[in-house]
Amino acid sequence: MQEKEWNEFYKDDLDVLELLKGELEFIEKGGHKNPDKAPWLPSSAFQGTPICLNFEEPNRTHPCDECLLMELVPAARRAEKVPCHHIPLTAEGKTLENLGGAKTGAEIDQEVRNWLRRMIATLEGLRGTPSP
Repeated sequence: MQEKEWNEFYKDDLDVLELLKGELEFIEKGGHKNPDKAPWLPSSAFQGTPICLNFEEPNRTHPCDECLLMELVPAARRAEKVPCHHIPLTAEGKTLENLGGAKTGAEIDQEVRNWLRRMIATLEGLRGTPSP
């Protein structure tokens, strides 16, 4: 994502940076692999983690278009059942939707962690916040 797009994406009343940091921490601790957390949800990055508006909510009452990640989903994919699975994670444009057949679960987790780290670094750069 380009700097201009991030500036448009970032909203003062929503701390996207903290949201992404929380997601990274959750995934690094193996949280989305814990079926005790939310057994009714798929065990996948984004949809089965706290970044999802419907995390631990079996009735999924919040529409995806209210999610902060929706801005990162290509416009042509925003009507998909799980739009966040269409966010380009790699330079080649690979997404959660199309990484599955080519990689193991551990490799997909690594791609998501790498993407989160890049997005966090980008936001910190925009805000002038140093990475830890």
